[in-house]
Amino acid sequence: MSMTARNQDIARIESVPLRVSVADILRQAIVAGTMRPGMPVVEMALAEQLNVSRAPVREAIQILEADGLIESVPYKGKRVKPLTLKEVEELYSLREQFEVFAVRRIVELGIDASALRTHSDAMHEAARQGDVVALMLADEAFHRTLITLADHGLMLSIWETLYLRIRQVMALRNSANRDLTRIAANHPPIIDALEKRDLALAVALISEHSRSVTPITREELGIED
Repeated sequence: MSMTARNQDIARIESVPLRVSVADILRQAIVAGTMRPGMPVVEMALAEQLNVSRAPVREAIQILEADGLIESVPYKGKRVKPLTLKEVEELYSLREQFEVFAVRRIVELGIDASALRTHSDAMHEAARQGDVVALMLADEAFHRTLITLADHGLMLSIWETLYLRIRQVMALRNSANRDLTRIAANHPPIIDALEKRDLALAVALISEHSRSVTPITREELGIED
């Protein structure tokens, strides 16, 4: 094999603007619940923490404002956009509709759902180790894979526009619910029903899963009325 052919197997290093890298870091902190709703976003402090100049931080904040994750408050500055109880209810009810539709397509079209098992197993391993971050990542991957498996491009594109906020709420709820084993245990029955092509059971389970959120206080969730 020639050197040129071997080199074709090596991935290219992509040059990413600093503002995009900073935006990715802040976005992940927000959707993972590290930067909670209502938390002030101070340009100078973030620049010092990330060891960058203020310009890329300022541009990154503008990107996240466009994403709907950061907002400006008159006379106070920027903050992580607060959630309201109504927004949380709307996000979860809409998520249920998306996931029920995805489940119907997976069963009716005979789509292989085995890819979900990897993420379910990862959740159980994370729960066993008490790793909240790993569990949240696996939980996120499970639900995103469910939508992707439905093979419906329009639904996926709409889901993408909502999913930053859905991920944020999921992370806040999971961090408040310390029963990791219970979170992980909710998912295998859904996979079993999909693999058995039991549509009624699969729909009932995914609906129950979307609705059965552990009650937690507004303060724990970091939301506003």
